[in-house]
Amino acid sequence: MTKKRKRQDDFQKVKLKVGKKKPKPDNVTNVSFKTKGIHLPEQLKSSESGPTTHRQLSIKDLLSQLHHYSGGVKQGALAGLRELLAKNPSLLDAHLSSVLSEAAAVFTDKEPGVRAAAVRLLRFLAPRVPAERVAPFFPLLGAHLSCAMTHIAEGIQEDALQALDVLLEHYPALLAARSAVLLKNFLELISQQRLWRRGRGGEERKAAPWALSVSPGRRVTSQQWRLSVLTRLGRFLQAVVEERPAEEGAGSRDVLDVGEREGGCGKITPVELTWEEHSFGKGAVQVYENAGARASVCSAFRLRPDTEPGTGLEEGLTSVETVKGFASTLVPLLLEVWVEASTSEQGSSENAHLLHPEAMSLMYQVLNILQLLRCLAPQRHDQAELDAWFRSTYLSDFRQHFMKNFPYAQVEVAKHKKKGESKRIKQQAAAAAAGDAGVDPLALNLTLCQVMANLTSSADGRQDADWLGPVRAFVRESLTSGVRLGARHLANLLEVVWKLVLTQRNKGVTEELLQAVSAQYQQRNLTLPVRVLLLRFFSRLYLQEHEVSPQVSRSKVLSRWLAALPLQLAQLGFRNPHLSAQLLHTVQAAAARRNRELLHSLQTHACRLYDPEEGSVVLLPQDSQHHLVQLVYFLPSLPPDLLSCLSRCCTAGRVSASLAAALIRIVHMRSSLSGWTLGVQEAALSDVDYFSFLFSTLTGFSAEELSVLQGGSEEDMCGSSPLSPLSLYHTELEHFMHHWDVVEEVCHCLETVGSRSQCFDILQNAICKNLARLQVVPDSTAAALLRSVSRLLGPSLLPSEELLRFLASCCLSLLTLLLSLDHEPPAQDSSQKREAVWGACVGALGGVPRLLRLVLQAVQASELGEEELPLVAQLLRLLLQHSQLRNHMLANATLLQHLVQDLTRCCRGAAREQWLTDLLYCYSVALSGQHRGAAGPRDAC
Repeated sequence: MTKKRKRQDDFQKVKLKVGKKKPKPDNVTNVSFKTKGIHLPEQLKSSESGPTTHRQLSIKDLLSQLHHYSGGVKQGALAGLRELLAKNPSLLDAHLSSVLSEAAAVFTDKEPGVRAAAVRLLRFLAPRVPAERVAPFFPLLGAHLSCAMTHIAEGIQEDALQALDVLLEHYPALLAARSAVLLKNFLELISQQRLWRRGRGGEERKAAPWALSVSPGRRVTSQQWRLSVLTRLGRFLQAVVEERPAEEGAGSRDVLDVGEREGGCGKITPVELTWEEHSFGKGAVQVYENAGARASVCSAFRLRPDTEPGTGLEEGLTSVETVKGFASTLVPLLLEVWVEASTSEQGSSENAHLLHPEAMSLMYQVLNILQLLRCLAPQRHDQAELDAWFRSTYLSDFRQHFMKNFPYAQVEVAKHKKKGESKRIKQQAAAAAAGDAGVDPLALNLTLCQVMANLTSSADGRQDADWLGPVRAFVRESLTSGVRLGARHLANLLEVVWKLVLTQRNKGVTEELLQAVSAQYQQRNLTLPVRVLLLRFFSRLYLQEHEVSPQVSRSKVLSRWLAALPLQLAQLGFRNPHLSAQLLHTVQAAAARRNRELLHSLQTHACRLYDPEEGSVVLLPQDSQHHLVQLVYFLPSLPPDLLSCLSRCCTAGRVSASLAAALIRIVHMRSSLSGWTLGVQEAALSDVDYFSFLFSTLTGFSAEELSVLQGGSEEDMCGSSPLSPLSLYHTELEHFMHHWDVVEEVCHCLETVGSRSQCFDILQNAICKNLARLQVVPDSTAAALLRSVSRLLGPSLLPSEELLRFLASCCLSLLTLLLSLDHEPPAQDSSQKREAVWGACVGALGGVPRLLRLVLQAVQASELGEEELPLVAQLLRLLLQHSQLRNHMLANATLLQHLVQDLTRCCRGAAREQWLTDLLYCYSVALSGQHRGAAGPRDAC
């Protein structure tokens, strides 16, 4: 073979067949190998970077991934932040600034998933971070939110509203502070500012009025988009109104503050004083200026000169001029939205008042924003100026557009399910959820009535009567239709009624509206919020009748309502203490004003109110009881049956002792024996009824109860014996101490009566006639009688023999009871009762003539048993040791000597008893005049 052919054979190309595997070259290198992993779990447990997610990413890694170009990475980083912060809340303390700034920076991201993840992270963080911690970083957060709201991309604008919802829910005060920036952002979401050139040449361009904008590329319709924006604008303006300082928030001062809208500049904080603490100079009385309220300072001084009034968007809503500027920009846009919504789906002029739910929600938001604009007056005195400006500028426009088809109703549309319609229905549902999907025709019409009623003026009331007629008719029909209204709708209705009564000073209009409210008030089974709203409306109308309208004071509807309050109070009882307190506030004010109808009704139902068993005075809390007791002073008369109820209220123990004492003082002041110079008000009760009331209260038990005790069992009483002539009924400690405080007040009233001798004769005859023949007497009654007689008895007065014998029996029985209790284990806090009983006995023995002699004569040692002899010795020893009674005991030395001799003879036995030794020692010391003994039963040895 030649060289040339051989060379061609060496470089000849191998032909490959289809479907056959390519043969491997001869010089191929085998690179295949096997590996085994080494797993060290201990190394993964701890890391220098701190806690990590399930993907082993720390918070620094996640924050750095938010700057990645990939949307999926950023979305995963936001989800990782939520996961990491949920497991480790402590990371928020150190990385709050970075988390908020990085999360807010992606509000304007081009990827919808990233923006949605950022909103979810913000919704996760907001409940866990308070407003005071977010405040330092909120300017940056608000700047990113403003950029997103004004972004050119429509999807970013829609997601910015989702972030705004979170901030409005959790940080309304921080958002309200940025009103100067956000208000303009809201305008740019639904409108645009057109520019044109005036004149010729190169003149400057000037801003034309704002006009609604339309974006065909949005996923929702223009009306749905405007509904979502206006809903957020309404919430934002509500936050601005609520977060104003108390001295500035004067938006609804002249409107009825129903519901929870209370407080503000005009609220007075009362100063509570207890005069008993200051009557004896125990402390100085502090007097506060304006009764605790802030003094309103009205000054025209300004630190800086006022700037030229603009649109109100750059300066913020800090003055009336800025509010007017913003309103002049926004209200025309709202009117355009109203016209567009009201005419978009109308078929004919006959059905012009029928609206679809979407249009109804949009129109409701327009009216709601108009209401909030009126509430933006910075100062209280600016409200009238702002109302006058709204009236002069927009009254004709509002009448033309709002009242044209009023009242509005919802159109009923049959639902037909079509193919391909599910996506559009879901979009509409989402838009409705972002707005206010729960708007009903009643809410729309009521808000419209509020807007129009606020534009009325008392000076032009007759001129407004023509277009206010439909408003009054709608309000009257809504209140009298019998439909149960919710608290929110009723509050709006009452606000409209209040404004109409305030401005339309016409008796017929006032009676017509109040009759409608009264029909709503008379419905049964009303909820508590609704009942409180109606009660507050009538109460404030009555209390401010001279400020509201002179026709209100002559209203028959209001008079009938006042007359029905006492019966309602009696029927309500303890079922609703809060509502009873509201009723009492109005009743007390009307009684202080001497309202004839109310006082007559109060007199009729007084026995039911002051019933000691089921009356409101014993069922309600202590504050309400105090007001009910004060009402007794205003009653025209106090008949015997009412005085009986009042006496039982004082002694039953279901009201406090201080309140019972106040009731006794009021009855005393209403009597002719109080010593007060009575003017127009005459004595409410006769002298006989007055003394009967005091004696019943002094006794503490009614005649029926005392008769029951005479035949009762001996379980709760100490039976009679030669040493105890009366059977004493044991009252509980709490009842005894309560009655003892009441007795002190009764004695004080009896002491103030002009003729002491006549007062004592009346008391003496009452005791002899009603109590002297009783065999069972309560220990509290016996002690009260001893106390009252000793305080009333003067040097020139001599008690009757029957009274002395009864008092001696009471005194000896009480002393025997005390001595028998000394041998028993002491009960809890029973020392107060023992001291009171001992003081009453000592005061009577030392102050009532011949009472001590009768007590000593009643002790017959020969008739006593062996177990009673030590008690007699101890009794004599106590009386001898008491310094106040020592002279009286020595004055009866003969009788005392016979008692000691009888005890000595009765003591049989080889050894003398210790009690007899002690008695003889005390007796000898007392006779010799050398003893200066103790003064109480505890000091006896």
